Amino acid sequence: MKKARRILLASCALAAFVSFLIADNAANPQLDKLKSLAGSWEGKSTDGKTIHASYKLVSGGTAVAETLSPTGEPDMLTVYHANGSHLMMTHYCSMGNQPRMQADASDGKTIAFHYLDGTNLSGADAPHMNDLTITFNDANHITQEWAMKGGSMEKVVFHLERKK
Repeated sequence: MKKARRILLASCALAAFVSFLIADNAANPQLDKLKSLAGSWEGKSTDGKTIHASYKLVSGGTAVAETLSPTGEPDMLTVYHANGSHLMMTHYCSMGNQPRMQADASDGKTIAFHYLDGTNLSGADAPHMNDLTITFNDANHITQEWAMKGGSMEKVVFHLERKK
């Protein structure tokens, strides 16, 4: 009888744990949209520079790693992931700071991120990326609009096309 009760309790605990994992990894349409970018991209920025981008699913498909490589500048890494029902991102900037942003509700065509907090910033007015809007023009074309707070650059736009 005691053995049967232990097995029942263990089964219930396992079922509760699995339910927690499934709920925690519930579908996130915005993250799913970003996952569709997996692969290599190339394009131009508003200042005419060529930019290469790559998107890769990481951490068992729970995050998307984006590497941006503007010509003549250091690579930058952005990691997108779900936080419950919210989509988050951390941008590892070539300026040496790491702003975190959270996405607003999406219309299916755009995802707009806004500054939440950051690390390695000397103060609230220190130059850092503050907003990012990704527009999905079609399956093979996206536009990124990065806005900065502080510093001389206010906005940069990348028009990217999937490399075939």
